Amino acid sequence: MSYYSVLEVTPTNEDWIANYVASANRLVTTHGGKYLANTPVHERLEGKGDDVAIRVIIQWPSKEAAITFMNDPEYAPLLKGRTEGSISNHVLIEGKED
Repeated sequence: MSYYSVLEVTPTNEDWIANYVASANRLVTTHGGKYLANTPVHERLEGKGDDVAIRVIIQWPSKEAAITFMNDPEYAPLLKGRTEGSISNHVLIEGKED
């Protein structure tokens, strides 16, 4: 069953971004993930909330793949850089099997 990481990221500084993007993209692929969206182009159609700079959706082949990615020691310094250099929210959503 697929799982989806949905992230909202608003950088508070940009020092971490260049290193993060290349390295995180490689690690996502290594763990079987696939970016479905990674964009500053989005529009709120309903509800209220804080505007965010970037929205990201990553498809994972399983919950375990997503968790293994998050716990990868190589990802730890990248995660630290992103969380210290941005306001970020990340949720993991179970996909629906038809």
